[in-house]
Amino acid sequence: MHSVTLTVKAKSHFSHLLCSECTKEYPVNEVNTHASCVRCTGNILLSRYADAEENSTDLIEAEERSMWRYFPWLPVFDRKNIVTLGEGFTPVLNLQALATRCGLDQLLLKDESLNPTGSFKARGMSMAITKAKELGIRRCIVPTAGNAGGAMAAYCAKAGIEAVVVMPEHTPDVFKQECKMFGAQLVLVKGLINDCAKKAKQINQFGEYLDLSTFKEPYRLEGKKTMGFEIAEQLSWILPDVILYPTGGGTGLIGMWKAFHEMAEMKWVSGKFPRMIAVQAQNCQPLVETWLGNQVNATEYVGQSTIANGLAVPCPFAEKMILRVIKESQGLPIAVSETEIRDAAKEIAKAEGMILAPEGAALWAALKSLLATRQIARTEKILLLNTGSGYKYMENYSSGM
Repeated sequence: MHSVTLTVKAKSHFSHLLCSECTKEYPVNEVNTHASCVRCTGNILLSRYADAEENSTDLIEAEERSMWRYFPWLPVFDRKNIVTLGEGFTPVLNLQALATRCGLDQLLLKDESLNPTGSFKARGMSMAITKAKELGIRRCIVPTAGNAGGAMAAYCAKAGIEAVVVMPEHTPDVFKQECKMFGAQLVLVKGLINDCAKKAKQINQFGEYLDLSTFKEPYRLEGKKTMGFEIAEQLSWILPDVILYPTGGGTGLIGMWKAFHEMAEMKWVSGKFPRMIAVQAQNCQPLVETWLGNQVNATEYVGQSTIANGLAVPCPFAEKMILRVIKESQGLPIAVSETEIRDAAKEIAKAEGMILAPEGAALWAALKSLLATRQIARTEKILLLNTGSGYKYMENYSSGM
């Protein structure tokens, strides 16, 4: 006769929301009324977790091959509310051919293209729609450059929640078609994502929808932070020296930085955090312009469209926090041209057999520039973060490839 051991899964340690600037606390059930801090003019709210008696990595649910393996440190109370399509736990790959070509000791790539709907947006939207379900919300709206809209539409379909997606009309057709397939209402707008945000606000003037715009609610960030948890776990709890990240709205960059701090507090990792390199397109480089002192901030910045749709974010809501992370990590922002992005995509495909999203390809172009100027050493452990599948961008790549 065999004995059976019953494993009781750990509860979430989620305790409250905290303003990123003034430290005002908010109860965890007020997302319906507080998307951002009311005391200090709209600064973002961060999820915080109570000190538990046990914060060991033993609580990671190893049998769960998704981002939900980190459930105790995610902002969901009832597991029955989880809306999942199997997002997360994407591979970290060794780019040996490219490393050899440039004389690098170690070049790694975390490949988010293997997420549901083909991008890292699945993480944030899984978490946001899970919380919407937990809080009884039935309608959601999002302005998007492409991938976030498709991801929200998919998770809303899974949860039975009404979805409205507001997207630039020049976005590749595949992004429009997936939203329609998932049953979302698709609204097309002339311009970039900031113009879509204005349209979404107009549609939602009576507050009928939960606005899932970047950093207009606190939970997409918590989905994105799981990339940081995974990078650490997959690298045996030793963080890279440098992470290059394609930065439009910046949710993933801020999310990973938050994860690094949480892991350090729990003593999962020690030592220096990675230098964070925010990569932008020269057609839309608001962070670079602010960093160089060419503008006070990006509120009046005017960008252009780019082959890397996700980088066409001219006025990032969390600009101040993105730049803070870059400065704290001793990193920097850098922009690359459209030609450099295309050339990098071709080089990666031929060398490694991978078709990256243009946003991911931009990282290789940026890395070569930073190696040439010795701002990154060839002996460092370097990680690139590919945010999505290049197959969704074939319409963009078809010009000039």
